[in-house]
Amino acid sequence: MPSPVFVERKVLFGDCDPEGVVYTPRFSYFVLEAVQEALGVWLEGPGLRTLMGFKILPPARAFSLEFLHPVTWDDVLTLKVSVSNVGEHSFSFSVEGRIASGVLAFVASLTQVCVSPDTREVVAVPQQLRARLQ
Repeated sequence: MPSPVFVERKVLFGDCDPEGVVYTPRFSYFVLEAVQEALGVWLEGPGLRTLMGFKILPPARAFSLEFLHPVTWDDVLTLKVSVSNVGEHSFSFSVEGRIASGVLAFVASLTQVCVSPDTREVVAVPQQLRARLQ
């Protein structure tokens, strides 16, 4: 597996409810943004565009999130993205989100499946992609 990638993101006012706590759905954006940034590092190009250059569409098959500590406006998140699995037709990532004090705020996992853009059928992980993610 490639080395983990660390992505920093500052929590914006628009990410939060009126009390200044991050809206639950925003965490999915944080995770997807961090995974795309990590893919850019591992694939040596713009993450999602480079991924789609392998002639696949990468819809999410599974997403899970566990909240461990509140995240608030102006917090700086450090998101650690790791490849956790490369299967026959899918690949998975784990994401840990820590606030500036080092406290683990959440953990997430994302599995994306490879789909043909022409047939919309599930296809095998392309060999070139597999080589970059393993």
